[in-house]
Amino acid sequence: MQKKTVRDINVARKRVLVRVDFNVPLDMNSGAISDDSRIRASLPTIRYLIDHKARIILCSHLGRPKGEVVEELRIAPVANCLSQLIGLPVNAVADCVGQRIENEVRELKQGDILFLENVRFHPEEEANDPYFAQELAQLADVYVNDAFSAAHRVHASIVGVAKYLPAVAGFLMEEELNAMSKLLTSPAHPFACLIGGAKVGDKIDLIQNMLKRIDILLLGGGMAATFLKAQGHEIGHSLVEKDKLNLAKELLREAEEWKVPLILPVDMVVADEIKVNTVTKVVPISDIPPTGCLVDIGPKTVELFSNELRKCHTIMWNGPLGVYEIAQFAQGTRSLAEFLSTVNAVTVIGGGSSAEIVHEMGLTDKMTHVSTGGGASLRFLEGLPLPGVEALPNKI
Repeated sequence: MQKKTVRDINVARKRVLVRVDFNVPLDMNSGAISDDSRIRASLPTIRYLIDHKARIILCSHLGRPKGEVVEELRIAPVANCLSQLIGLPVNAVADCVGQRIENEVRELKQGDILFLENVRFHPEEEANDPYFAQELAQLADVYVNDAFSAAHRVHASIVGVAKYLPAVAGFLMEEELNAMSKLLTSPAHPFACLIGGAKVGDKIDLIQNMLKRIDILLLGGGMAATFLKAQGHEIGHSLVEKDKLNLAKELLREAEEWKVPLILPVDMVVADEIKVNTVTKVVPISDIPPTGCLVDIGPKTVELFSNELRKCHTIMWNGPLGVYEIAQFAQGTRSLAEFLSTVNAVTVIGGGSSAEIVHEMGLTDKMTHVSTGGGASLRFLEGLPLPGVEALPNKI
């Protein structure tokens, strides 16, 4: 997908409004940022604009203030973090539109960085209000969208502004689109999808869209319980989407029709309760007790999945393979993440919790691409358009 990028326009001495997604996790007591990976991901775009003598106006959302000013969700701590990472002052202002902000923008010099207040403090942002979009647009001469992870939102700073300014993609947006597009159009084969997560319903469209493109499908996480139940296995007290059992059977049939091996766990970690420090045991799927809960894939499944993935030249992973939030049930996910960091293949981590796990484990640099987008990545790989991407012009 070839969209115009910041390389394709002259930004020297121009006011450039850059939509980033710096919706980073904040400690509400200290204001500390526990994961700055989204900020680091947009540094190449910001540095390019600095080097090319632009006057930079950043805007982002932070959290879900629902159209009201929430003191704990002000953008200042994020601006401070960016300042430390880039080694330059970043001026965080108290609003994102209005005369005072226009005056601040007027004072910008080449290479200066102004960070607007949390755009979601205004209800007009999520409503994609055209007047609000125009107010943002009049601050700048050019619009750069580097917020792939918010590109599935029809919001004023994502879609609306692009109607009123020359609009291009930033380098992070370009990188995300190139990596995701390659999975859909020209992956190196064999190509495997490793999909986890809690619910089949969340990944139906992803699985159906990828089945015709992949060579192997491996399923784990909570959704595996529904597939195992559909095959007639006992799954104990595990959460089963009863309304998705027929769909699971249909997906099993579709995989067979596409001649794609759909590989499910062969052993599971079972606990009496999903809580810290509970007693667990590993059992083959034929021996799951009626009183147990499935909380992780077992060691034989880790070995099976690793052997299948070792054959592949492209691997896409989306979703944890157990109840990852509890360390005791995270071993299967962590083992496969470690394995993916060592394979001789293109490895694309499909955002959301999978990306958080990779960042937490310090494996980001060992993967080919770790997406910043959770919902956006999922929607893109489902084959659906992203409004924020559609709003940007194609290269001629």
